[in-house]
Amino acid sequence: MSMVQPVLDRLPQQYRAALQQHSELLKFAIVGAVTWFVDTGTVYSLKLTVLQDKPLTARFLGVLLATIVSYILNREWSFNTRGGRQRHHEAALFFTVSALAIVVTLLPQAVALYVFGLRVPHVSAPTQAVSNFLSGQIVGVLLAMGFRFWALRRFVFPDELEPALTTGRAA
Repeated sequence: MSMVQPVLDRLPQQYRAALQQHSELLKFAIVGAVTWFVDTGTVYSLKLTVLQDKPLTARFLGVLLATIVSYILNREWSFNTRGGRQRHHEAALFFTVSALAIVVTLLPQAVALYVFGLRVPHVSAPTQAVSNFLSGQIVGVLLAMGFRFWALRRFVFPDELEPALTTGRAA
């Protein structure tokens, strides 16, 4: 019995059924929220200290750290009933999908900075900071999250595992 089951048992049947039907997506979204905070904390820690003039480098490092955390949490929790690949092959595919997702994450911020010129000295530092947050932390992360969910289910964790195969993994 999972830790979530007592909470689910208290919900009205229609909500319980919807949550159970979409539990994988819900878990993925929770992992996404956790890794968003990892990413955001890393990005702003770096941008406010050692990488003040390098917002894309800070973004890359934040996404990289969040991707490592994401693999662990998604493997052991979000997609713990899926698999179909040997662990090293699965990890290689996960990091390949995530590398593509890094590009998806960076694109909106790069467009804002270099196509629309929303960077110092063309705009004020606060304007660049708001633009970086909206284009990188909101638009980029949401686009990459949608891409990752689709690609992880399709390529990395393609098969539903038999219940006996998931007993050794975290629920």
